[in-house]
Amino acid sequence: MKQLPNIFTLLNLVLGFLACIFILQTGETILASGDEGFIITLPEKIIWGSVCIGIAAIIDFLDGLVARLCNANSEMGRQLDSLADLVSFGVAPGLILYQLLRITFAQQDGGLDVSLWALMPAVLFPCAGAYRLARFNVDRSQQYGFKGMPIPAAGLVVASLPLILFYNYYNINTILLNKWTLYGIIIILSWLMISKLPLLALKFVNLSVKSNVPKLLLLIIAVIAAFFLKWLAVPVVFICYIIVSLVFKNKTT
Repeated sequence: MKQLPNIFTLLNLVLGFLACIFILQTGETILASGDEGFIITLPEKIIWGSVCIGIAAIIDFLDGLVARLCNANSEMGRQLDSLADLVSFGVAPGLILYQLLRITFAQQDGGLDVSLWALMPAVLFPCAGAYRLARFNVDRSQQYGFKGMPIPAAGLVVASLPLILFYNYYNINTILLNKWTLYGIIIILSWLMISKLPLLALKFVNLSVKSNVPKLLLLIIAVIAAFFLKWLAVPVVFICYIIVSLVFKNKTT
């Protein structure tokens, strides 16, 4: 039973690895011939990569719960969790950003010959995630609140982008499939991870309504946003999470 949490953690890593495979296997789905030349389509396998990242997030939550139930918290488990998180919520989302940048540039004249340097900003995301995880591992004061955005939260925001693009809610594709929008997303999410912004930990340590007001507020926002905005709810709830954390910042430490 002592190794059960580590098995969950490794399953998280396996899902992150599968996500990378799906994201990189774009094949012929990137371009399709149309009446006026070529049209750009979102590779379907990127969406499956997003699904894997989402399942990995559920597993990441469960491994901590299993560790507490089995009384199997260990330093090895802590380090293994960070290594798995870097793959599932750092490298895999970084590859999504890389592929979305490729698709964005491919829409332009001569875009298929885009310079690698134009796509390299995507590497900032996993680098920032690695820095955030390393700092978290040596800082034992983040039990009830975080300093900087947790990498799973940032990774889930990126993972939601292909799903948002696939369903094209409110015709948002013209905004998202823009290099400056994607560069902005990379910079903002990377900064949030390496920052020391005080953010709420979303664990319910007790059943008191008073002590869990910000978390319950976020839960209500998430349910309403999911009903009206579908996958667009993910970045909306992400923004609300930051705002609520800053409003209730005395509860993040």
